[in-house]
Amino acid sequence: GINAEYGGEGLVFSSSVLFLFPPSSLLFSKGFKMVLQKEYRIVLPFTVDEYRIGQLYAVAKASQNETSGGEGVEILVNQPFEDEKGKGQYTHKIYHLGNRVPAWIRAIVPTSALQLEEKAWNAFPYCKTVLSSPFLGEKFSFIIESMHHADKGEHENALGLDAKQRKAVKVDKIDIAVDQVDPKDYKPEEDPTKVRSEKSGRGPLEKGWQEKQEPIMTAYKMVTVEFAVFGFQTKVEDFIMKFEAGLFLKFHKQVFCWMDEWYGMTIEDVRAFEEKTKAATAEKLAKADPAAAPATTTTTTTTATA
Repeated sequence: GINAEYGGEGLVFSSSVLFLFPPSSLLFSKGFKMVLQKEYRIVLPFTVDEYRIGQLYAVAKASQNETSGGEGVEILVNQPFEDEKGKGQYTHKIYHLGNRVPAWIRAIVPTSALQLEEKAWNAFPYCKTVLSSPFLGEKFSFIIESMHHADKGEHENALGLDAKQRKAVKVDKIDIAVDQVDPKDYKPEEDPTKVRSEKSGRGPLEKGWQEKQEPIMTAYKMVTVEFAVFGFQTKVEDFIMKFEAGLFLKFHKQVFCWMDEWYGMTIEDVRAFEEKTKAATAEKLAKADPAAAPATTTTTTTTATA
């Protein structure tokens, strides 16, 4: 199987299932392009500023944990950006899937099918991540836009949708205490109902924890999937959105359960941790496959943006 890892918005390797093993209709269709959208709301026991640190830390930690044997994360660019929506940190990454793909598939598909490309713009509290596949090209794209507010998930239009979009988009609320990850992914040390943060005094979380928790915030995430489709629209939509909900759930459980590792960090601390993990992942890739690690990468960090 293909394990989970997380990129700019909290996903990566698990999404390779969608790119490498889509229904045959996605690979061979000449039909129209379908657009699927769904909004997820994840209520969390943090301040918005705490979440900014925790999310960045968890992404970096997961990248290091999942990189080995020629598969993992290649960071091409990590630098500040500024556009009409604001300024923040831009990253461009390549995910080498390697042995996560069965040998018989590696033998028959081009190298481009074993890679995913991620571009992310983190202008916190707004973030955007675009995931694509060189193999599938324009047949498939995966976009996540996020906004973060200090509330309990009551904001009805956190992502600024127009009236038509708001009417069409379904909302799925994720509870990091009550909702369960896939049994094969379960670890007691990543279960918020069993973990207490000694540094913050928060947890374990019980059913209904949102009603009495302070501080509290919500991550609002809009997922947009575009793909060429030829039938089976409902089955494809159900598969993709259920899969994505599972990724968001697992990642945010980890952010909470790893809290004592990142609580109290500054943005300078977490940027230093990113650099440390970037060097470690590049070394792992180079040892396993020199061709997988870039000869040079562009890395410019800033403490003023994220």
